[in-house]
Amino acid sequence: MRVVIAGGHGKIGLRLAALLAARGDVAVGVVRNPDHRADLEGAGATPVVLDLESASAVELADHLRDADAVVFAAGAGPGSGVTRKDTVDRAAAVLLADAAHLAGVRRYLLVSSTGVDDPPAEGTDEVWAAYLRAKKAAEDAITATDLQWTVLRPGRLTDDPGTNSVLLRPPPLDRGDVTRDDTAAVLIALLDTPGTAGRVLELREGTEDVLKAVAAVAR
Repeated sequence: MRVVIAGGHGKIGLRLAALLAARGDVAVGVVRNPDHRADLEGAGATPVVLDLESASAVELADHLRDADAVVFAAGAGPGSGVTRKDTVDRAAAVLLADAAHLAGVRRYLLVSSTGVDDPPAEGTDEVWAAYLRAKKAAEDAITATDLQWTVLRPGRLTDDPGTNSVLLRPPPLDRGDVTRDDTAAVLIALLDTPGTAGRVLELREGTEDVLKAVAAVAR
């Protein structure tokens, strides 16, 4: 399997790339900073340096040829402002969908966020509110396409070691934590399970084996 990961240097992207490479798949990580090449190569991935905030869909599509799936795991990250929440968390996700369409790639996994269904409460930090709105707008755009999409909404992400035990359900689901390790493991299982296409799924730490949890939500 050849998988292109937008946000390849992110904490989830690197974990996903390492899991793919460990089992013999080809992971391609799209990054903006050329200094991140070595980290991707260390994880077993092939780096592609491309700025998703300025690239065209045609330029990105050139790097998606022969891919079996794309994963959007990018984000503007801590310290970014309202504008970049839109240009990365929304617009870059849409760009990846447009590029996938041009390249003939059907499978699309979107890493979103829990809490996007509810409008930000009054008094919410403006950057956090912009992040939630951008993630929801990205979801709306991707789910309106004819791609074989799956939306994954992890809870609060932690760097604790993975347990391979999760709670995976369609929304709504109570707030909770989940490790980045387990999130990457779920993404792998989703890629392997075409029956999860067309599903929006909430992810938390739990007690069910990852493979069993993904099989249970497949159509």
